[in-house]
Amino acid sequence: MLAIIHIIPWPGSAPINWNLIVNELHAEGYLSLEAKTGLFPSYIHFLFRPVLTIVYLGLTWLAVIKSRVLRKNALNHTAQYWAIFLLKVATFFQLLGLAPIILRNIKLPIENSIFVVINCAALLLILLYALHKPSIFYGFLLVAIDWNKNEWKDKIVSDEVSPPEDFTISDMIRVPKALSLPVKKFNLSEEQILLYVDLIKKEMEDNCLYLNQDLQIIDLATRINIPVHQCSFVINNHIGKNFRDWINSYRIAHFLTQYPILVDKITIEAIAQEAGFKNQATFYNAFKKEKGIMPTAYFSQGENVSGLF
Repeated sequence: MLAIIHIIPWPGSAPINWNLIVNELHAEGYLSLEAKTGLFPSYIHFLFRPVLTIVYLGLTWLAVIKSRVLRKNALNHTAQYWAIFLLKVATFFQLLGLAPIILRNIKLPIENSIFVVINCAALLLILLYALHKPSIFYGFLLVAIDWNKNEWKDKIVSDEVSPPEDFTISDMIRVPKALSLPVKKFNLSEEQILLYVDLIKKEMEDNCLYLNQDLQIIDLATRINIPVHQCSFVINNHIGKNFRDWINSYRIAHFLTQYPILVDKITIEAIAQEAGFKNQATFYNAFKKEKGIMPTAYFSQGENVSGLF
């Protein structure tokens, strides 16, 4: 509004020397204009506008802080990344635009080309940051997917394979290509299915494959020399669990056999890691899903662990 009022050719206003304005713009930049450009005096450019910019930035940061988006446990991490990313970028370029005024006021020589180089370098860093964290664009600019609702799982895992609960974005690179194939109808006889079930269970149990924290279904299928999609089909439909829940059941069983032996020597989390769990959260989620309660409550009941297998 102030800008529109400023440039309106009000009756009785003095003529504007556009040649002088162009020369000052070229030499000093927009915020250092001293020539008259409209209704308001020249100090509006080099005093009021910088103050207004700083006030706006301050109010913006205050609004972000009050919104608690900076909290680490904020639910919408993507929105959090975007708010901080864009606000930092805006703050940097706005303050960079005010730097020439400060430098000139303290009588330091300054060249506009220096700020051109700084702006280009900053834009390059922003581009590198965006390439390093491409997930900040998902659900906002590039891909219409809500990452917090795990919609991305449906995009990369076929209908025949249920996505594991502890499957994360970082695991996408390790998803076997066979898992993304369309669902196929398998012409497997009952004898073949029973044979596959025996082979799968025997390989898993005899070699304790579940102790491998990075075990994938393609590893199991390769060891028994059957197609990955058939291995997945048999586990889901004839063993009765998805692959992740199935191997976690073995890990929970192994944990319960080792717990009485190792409980006085190492922590529960360490025993869980030896049983094949990557981290504490995955272990507790799998334990509750398998037993219905958390480990602490389970052991406090004083049940006979050996009688559960």
